[in-house]
Amino acid sequence: MQPIEEVHVAPLGFEYDRIVGPVRRYEADVLYLLEHDDPASSPDYHDDLRDELTEVDVEVRTRSVDIMDVYDVLGVVTTLVADHAADLVRVNVSSGSKLSAVGATIACMATGATAYYVHPEGYPYADRGERQSYGYADDEVLPSYPIESPTADQIAVMDFLAETNTDAYTAKKKDVIEFAEEEGLAFVADNEPANDKAKFALLNANVVDPLVEDDYLAVEDVGRRKQLRLTETGTNALRAFRHLIRDS
Repeated sequence: MQPIEEVHVAPLGFEYDRIVGPVRRYEADVLYLLEHDDPASSPDYHDDLRDELTEVDVEVRTRSVDIMDVYDVLGVVTTLVADHAADLVRVNVSSGSKLSAVGATIACMATGATAYYVHPEGYPYADRGERQSYGYADDEVLPSYPIESPTADQIAVMDFLAETNTDAYTAKKKDVIEFAEEEGLAFVADNEPANDKAKFALLNANVVDPLVEDDYLAVEDVGRRKQLRLTETGTNALRAFRHLIRDS
């Protein structure tokens, strides 16, 4: 049986002790450092942090991410949690930017991972180029308010629309049904609809209506046809939950 690992995820911003402290306390097996994708913004002491982590006996893995983009962080964290579905995953929401904290917290709510906030011993540093705090006083688990992520079928359709729609063409419901049949999406394959009317009803009930309600999808009437396009919110949600297609 595969042993359960203690996996930590930490956006890498202007913190040091707030990352090392919990890794030591919980004896983490794996630490994912979410490094900002602009190397020029990386403080010099990040190298010292990595050196200390090698002494803690934790496997450090890095992922490039825009820690100033909520949805980029959200997408990376949800994917990492999915990659470690059998492990205990803790996500440090206090080590990056305010925006990365929002993305990481939402990711935990959507996946069931544990979000924690680290209390430092003090905040002596005012210069944004330096560490923002020192010491590790304690940490606390944040309250969880589970949120429902889109289904794998819904994400697959959103991805299809993102790939299909152009300035010259917008996909119709009929296109989506043909795609769903070709890919064997569950809302069609599991129900074996007897005719086109039943297929459209299943599409509306399982995909279109929920996505419209969440403001992920817009339906436009063009003559007698229903065209589908992603909203900006839907595009961001696709970034955050695209891993569901891979997992399914």
